[in-house]
Amino acid sequence: MTIDESVLEDAQRIEAGDPGDMLRAVASSAAQVRESAAAAHEAGIARLADEGRPRSVVVLGMGGSGISGDVFAALAGPESPVPVFVHKGYGLPRWIGAADLVVAVSCSGGTEETLSALEAAVRRGCRTLVIGAANSPVAELANAGRALFVPVDARGRQPRSMMWGLSTPLAIAADALGLAEIPQGEIEATAMRLEEIATVCRPDSDSFVNPGKTLALALADRLAMTWGTTDIANVAAYRMLCQLAENAKLPGIAGNLPEANHNQVVAFDGPAGGGSAEDIFNDPDEGGSTGQKLRLVLLRDHADEHPQVTRRADVSEVIAQDRGVAVTALKAEGVSRFERLASLVAPIDYATVYLALLLGLDPTPVVAIQDLKARIAV
Repeated sequence: MTIDESVLEDAQRIEAGDPGDMLRAVASSAAQVRESAAAAHEAGIARLADEGRPRSVVVLGMGGSGISGDVFAALAGPESPVPVFVHKGYGLPRWIGAADLVVAVSCSGGTEETLSALEAAVRRGCRTLVIGAANSPVAELANAGRALFVPVDARGRQPRSMMWGLSTPLAIAADALGLAEIPQGEIEATAMRLEEIATVCRPDSDSFVNPGKTLALALADRLAMTWGTTDIANVAAYRMLCQLAENAKLPGIAGNLPEANHNQVVAFDGPAGGGSAEDIFNDPDEGGSTGQKLRLVLLRDHADEHPQVTRRADVSEVIAQDRGVAVTALKAEGVSRFERLASLVAPIDYATVYLALLLGLDPTPVVAIQDLKARIAV
């Protein structure tokens, strides 16, 4: 495929290639944090602590809504005094009951898997917190189950562009329950961090000073293998996998350290690893290779990295480069885990949208998802 890099230097061409305003939706992240924080406080989310800590927290959600459960678990981290379980599917595991807090997240308010699981939670008498669209099936079920409900207004945005609107109430809930320390000041710091990234990643910013465009260009002819080094970095790595698929319509590989050092690292020695450029005389019909080469994307969070994971990340980068595998490293910045997560995810969100535009694709449509839903509809 011939890639015209000049498209990223022309704000008008960028706008024309993004009729669904995905870039604008990504740029709304800071506003989402502030708006959903206000909605959470207005809903009385602090009341979650009135009944004491639950036996466990179970977060329900799928796709762009479901990643908020991964955020909650990463914010609580290994220090959490109670287990956090993220459930992405139908129904509920048998062990979940009235002693547990079940949190349902659905941007659309009609996600069938989430509704199925929430119905089971209501029947079992679980404590419930629901985050999603007002005047929707999930809101009706929340009312029937006397759940604490936090409305989120997506304003026509795709669920994958509402990560911060859906995750902020969970961050506040984690703080209220004593599972993570994220005071109001850190919520605002996260919004400010997202604003700063939006400024440098704006469409009229030149590629060499725009981290979103820079990463998009680095990925244009590569298969991204993204590894995180801590819980929040792992969420960002998974986010990149999902955003590559939905925005740029490309596959990717997500992993985490140290686990990836026990399996995925061996791919550096395979046909997608480094080495010489593709032989122009290779014929794919006669067994010639046409696969993309890897780019290792390391997502670092030095504040929480285990010392041995730090060593593994450093050595992994060297080993990749020794084998001719290109490497990009992104480093988390900020005080709280929430802010550091934002510092990793925001450039990735911009990069995957710019990558779609670089490839001549509209980042907004998800035709395969809609086709699948239509075919399984009862």
